[in-house]
Amino acid sequence: MPVDLKVLLATAEVMPLAKTGGLADVCASLPSALRDLNTDARILTPAYRGSTTGLATEPVGKPFQPMAGAQNVRLLKGTLPDTQVPVYLIHCPELYDRPGDPYTDQYGNDHPDNAIRFGVLSKVAALFGSGAGQADWKADVIHGHDWHCGLASAYLKFDDRSTAASVFTIHNLAYQGNFDRKVRRALGIDSLAFHMDGLEFYGHLSFMKSGIFYADEVTTVSPRYASEIQDSAFGFGMDGVLRRRSENLTGVLNGIDTDGWNPATDSTIAANFSADDLEPRNECRRALLQQFGMDAASDQMVIGMLGRMSAQKGWELLLGAAPVLLGEGLRLMLVGHGNQAYVDKIKTLQSEYPGQVGYFEGFDEAVAHRVVSGVDVLAIPSVFEPCGLVQMYAQRFGALPVAHRTGGLADSIRDSAGPADGPATGFLFDAPTETALLKSLRRAARLRTQDPDKWRRMQRAAMDTDFDWQTSASRYADLYQTAFDTRLARGAVL
Repeated sequence: MPVDLKVLLATAEVMPLAKTGGLADVCASLPSALRDLNTDARILTPAYRGSTTGLATEPVGKPFQPMAGAQNVRLLKGTLPDTQVPVYLIHCPELYDRPGDPYTDQYGNDHPDNAIRFGVLSKVAALFGSGAGQADWKADVIHGHDWHCGLASAYLKFDDRSTAASVFTIHNLAYQGNFDRKVRRALGIDSLAFHMDGLEFYGHLSFMKSGIFYADEVTTVSPRYASEIQDSAFGFGMDGVLRRRSENLTGVLNGIDTDGWNPATDSTIAANFSADDLEPRNECRRALLQQFGMDAASDQMVIGMLGRMSAQKGWELLLGAAPVLLGEGLRLMLVGHGNQAYVDKIKTLQSEYPGQVGYFEGFDEAVAHRVVSGVDVLAIPSVFEPCGLVQMYAQRFGALPVAHRTGGLADSIRDSAGPADGPATGFLFDAPTETALLKSLRRAARLRTQDPDKWRRMQRAAMDTDFDWQTSASRYADLYQTAFDTRLARGAVL
């Protein structure tokens, strides 16, 4: 087991400072698990508007200018709340102190200077690998997360002062950070790197390709997804470069914060329960249905779905199948935002099937906890899914997932019909279609009605599944050591 490596995790978002998706959860939980393995893991992230509220920080180093588009950059240092993880925040108000979220303005439009904003994040991360990071700490490994930090690998590669190894994690290959080639000069990227065997991608400068091409080790967030993205169907044009890096491409399944997602201690749900005592879960079910004006006395199956409303997540499939499901008496409990057309469909369903459709517009952590504590199944019909965390949260709370057999969903759910390494924990279907989803949901409904003992066994097996970060963190620690050894072999002077 490697020990004593100093690792900087660079990320565009981390809970509770900023969150739009699962990336923030991963980057909050992984560093703590790494520190338990004697890895000195720290975080680098931008100081967005409001992200430092309630966070005690102090400036470190002097103001500096990492590139032409960032004039007055200062590092702030604090500790990630409820952890022992040091966090460095890039304080640059002209880039990060804006309304909206990390990527878009208050109207949902991409910030026009995102290339500079995340170029600065990548550049500052790379400076920690050369001892020029404006802080009294130098990293052995820079771990960049998703496209926003992809340029860090290139900056490390082309900086003669750098001694750090680089690891790059693909969280979702569909989002690549491809920008007009003219931004190259502002980012300080040498023309020698702008070609097919570099970070050029169909005439654009690609943050994602930079991370894949230049990192010592490349990871993604589930073993199956690591295989899928090497084929054209899920490669989004980068399958060729991924096949080229296949010997250095590893899929490591994400974990979850099992303390934060623990039905036995969760204060946001109506009653606490465990795999050994499922009876109180019925109170959670009743409370959820009552909250959304649905008949709490009815035993008809409740199907949940929550998350970002996008074609990738399969909302079109569930909403297309909804009239049939509702016509059969089943009920829907939905949480999501981001697509007005889907919202309009949900409101139409609510008017046509009164008392059968609950909906919370937006996203709220407490609501998410109450949903997975109360629904019978959670639909996850994603067309593709690099890892996904919601299926782990659902299983942890006894809500059996009904999911498309892809990516991390296939790696983290054991199906009830077929060979499996252990008791079944959910239902998988092979094609992302309304028909396949409908068939699996009906299969779940029949089992719940006809064999309640098996249903409870599945719930207990799901709740007992180990989704803790320790196993995954250990794999990352090994990869850091491999990357570091590779860097040493190239003749780095440390």
